[in-house]
Amino acid sequence: MIHLQQFTFNLFEEHCFLAWDDSRKCVIIDPGAASEEERKSLADFISGKDLEPEAILLTHGHFDHIAGLMDCVRNYRIPVYMHPADRSTVKANESLCHQFGIPLPEFPEEFTEIREGQQLRIGNLVFDTIETPGHTPGGLCYYERQEKILFCGDTLFAGAIGRSDFPGGNYDELIRGILLKLMRMDGDVQVFPGHGPATDIATERTTNPFLFPFNEPYRDPDEEDEEEKEEE
Repeated sequence: MIHLQQFTFNLFEEHCFLAWDDSRKCVIIDPGAASEEERKSLADFISGKDLEPEAILLTHGHFDHIAGLMDCVRNYRIPVYMHPADRSTVKANESLCHQFGIPLPEFPEEFTEIREGQQLRIGNLVFDTIETPGHTPGGLCYYERQEKILFCGDTLFAGAIGRSDFPGGNYDELIRGILLKLMRMDGDVQVFPGHGPATDIATERTTNPFLFPFNEPYRDPDEEDEEEKEEE
């Protein structure tokens, strides 16, 4: 059985999640703790529950999702998983942090690359990796299939979608990933975004205004290209 704890960190009210099962082995998702108080609250919860952190999963590399990353790396000496395409996102943090007037968070010299289809086992929990670029080039979602829980970072929100106007963003890719991968999941999949309230796939499929223009049957552009070639 999965156990979850959500923390809301930093000026951008970013959600960091802890997920664990009865083995007490846990994963840290998007540690955005920016202040000493926030970092202490995360560490105190982990020690208070006698949890054993095994890995850090990053949905993407934006500064508000990695503000407490190095603190976790130093405390627990565990691997950091991120899509390699988000190296550029981490590099872009310097200009973004300057723009917002906040300190640039540290990032480890090395991280473990993870891509579509790879699985991570933490205790008895198994997380599928789903590539959903668009908010950033290397955006990822992590799906625990048995528990039907999706951690989607800033790809999808309750009643909204992630912004695509930061460096490396791509609106078409973002919509494509949401429609072809996330909206095809079972309706009762619980969705935990990087900001705002939790939701579920059925609610977003039927009420999310950003997806309304696409409620008609969707045709994959690649499939259309193949049909055109066959007609020729």
